Order: sequence, then structure tokens, then C-alpha cells
Amino acid sequence: GNIYKPRSWNMALSEPPLTDNDFNIETDESTPIGSSHAPIDDDPIVPDSKCLRCLERVFTRKVLELFAELSGEFIGTFLLTLIITTVVATDVLLGAEVSLWNVAFISGMGVGLSIYSTSYFSNSHLNPAVTLAFGIVRWRVFSWKKIIPYILIQVLGGFLAAAMTYAMYWDSIALFESKNDIVRGQNSSLLTASIFGTYFPNPAYKLYQNRPNDAVSPFKAMVIEAWGTALLVFMIFSFSDPSNSSVGSSKSKVAVPVLIGLTVAVIIALYAPLTQAGLNPARDFGPRLFALMAGWGGVAIPGPRNGSWVYIVGPIIGGPLGGILYDWVVARMAKRRYSIVQ
Repeated sequence: GNIYKPRSWNMALSEPPLTDNDFNIETDESTPIGSSHAPIDDDPIVPDSKCLRCLERVFTRKVLELFAELSGEFIGTFLLTLIITTVVATDVLLGAEVSLWNVAFISGMGVGLSIYSTSYFSNSHLNPAVTLAFGIVRWRVFSWKKIIPYILIQVLGGFLAAAMTYAMYWDSIALFESKNDIVRGQNSSLLTASIFGTYFPNPAYKLYQNRPNDAVSPFKAMVIEAWGTALLVFMIFSFSDPSNSSVGSSKSKVAVPVLIGLTVAVIIALYAPLTQAGLNPARDFGPRLFALMAGWGGVAIPGPRNGSWVYIVGPIIGGPLGGILYDWVVARMAKRRYSIVQ
């Protein structure tokens, strides 16, 4: 029997180009195609390399590679946002998640699972702040030219994930609104809007409901989002550093998605009471845009106190700062110390 050896799209595309003879398929009439004796591709995951090389005749290899990466970013961001918005929906509407840590842990595991499911054919950024950090700080391994396509596809994934969450829970949302005399699009609908977008202070906490301005100002919320995102990206850069052997060898870092998920969970547990810990413009703006179209109107965008910008500006500032802090300061100091010891 053949030993299964996984291949990447890049490996398949690197094979010699097709010739006209490759399209002349000869089979024995007594052996129907599809039977156990018919020739089949030995890789059940990657499409047949000839099919990929056919596409290469029409598109350049870089275009095909970018398409694969964008597919991964879309799928991963969709899954991430779907899990997070759904767990928030169950908490807001049904009280199913009895503590903040339940929501934080499930959200973090959703991040980890999304990375696991897409890292085979994508960079699995799943977050515009992470993409921007890699494009600025690690530009040698991630081209800045990919930043805009990555961000656009991530936002699309977040938007469609919100649509899926709404499709599953629209009747529960309507029942909750009816029971609590909530008129969608007015200030009273802020709690249900928080299923999709993130708000400051967290509308689920009664302490902040009467005097939100005294609890968290827009500037403070922006700083919290920048700080939380900086922590997240700092940890991502640390986990993915080939020199960091504490999380596995440079070629095998299977624990990294779990560690990133736990990092997200911890940050949510720390700062969700203040800003809901968005940390991800695609996870916030995509669903917020859907909520705008689904009837929440100005409560979604621009949001109370015109604060929706906080969840874009904060992470965009914090992400690159976290990457700079690790790569340009901590990692350089660590490598210098190691070289001195050697």
C-alpha cells in the first residue's frame, strides 16, 4: 500500500507544467474508472496536481496561492466570529453561560479551532490587526501587498458569520425584545446589538447602564482595545518565533493555536467588563455592519457616543505595537543574551 504523505498546494503547483499528452487518459475498458484498480491520486486532501497545473495555465501560481490563503482567512474568520457571536447570543438571550469565564473560554477555544482548521493552507491571521502587524514587522515573511486583500476577506467572513448567527437565533432575539419591551434601533436595543458588535462599557453589567460615560470614555476604551490587542499580538509573535523552543520545535508548533486561544480567553476575562474585548476589527465591524442592515441602525454604526471607531483604531494601533515590542526589543535582547552565553 502507498504511504500517505501530505502535500501542500505549493508543492503541487511546483511540479512540471502540463503537456498535451497529460490530457490523453487511457484506461482499460474492463476496468471502470472509479474502481479500486483505476488510477487515483494518492493524496485525499490536496486536489490532483494536474488539476492545479491546469489552473496555472490560466492564473499565475502567485494568484492561486493567494486565493488559497484568502480562502483560509475567510473560513477561519467565519468560524471564529460564528463561535464568538453565538456564545454571546446564548449568554444574552438565554443566560446559558453563567459566568464571564464560560464566554471567554469558549471564545478562546473558537479562536484555536479556527486556526487549526485553516493553518494548513493559510497564514491563519483571522484578524486585521494581526495581518497589519505581520505586514509591518515581519514583512520579510509576509508581503505588505497582501494586507488589503486579507483584511477585506476577513471582514466578509465576519459579516457572513453574523448573518448565520442571526439566522439561527432571530426568533429568540425577537422573543427577547418582545418580553423586555425593546425597540430595535433605539438605545434600549443595545443589549441585543452586543450579540454582534462590541460596546463600552459592557451593556450586560447593570453597574454601567445608568451612567456609562462615567465608567469608560471613548478614549479609555480605545486604549484598552489597543493594550489588549498588543498583548495578543505579542504572544502570537512569541509563540510563532522559531527560536522559542518552549512551545515546540521550529517545524512543529502544534500547541500554538491552543495557546493563542487561551491568550484570547484570558484577555476577554480581564477586559470584557469594560469594552467586551473586541481585539479584532473583522470580528467587530463585519457583524456590526450586518446589525446595521438588520435593523439596529445607529446603535450599530456609529454606535452610542459615536464609538464604533474604537474597535478599529484601537486594535490597528495595538497590533503592530505588540509585534514591534516582541521582535524588535524582546527577541533581539534574548538572542543577544544567548550569543553571549554561547
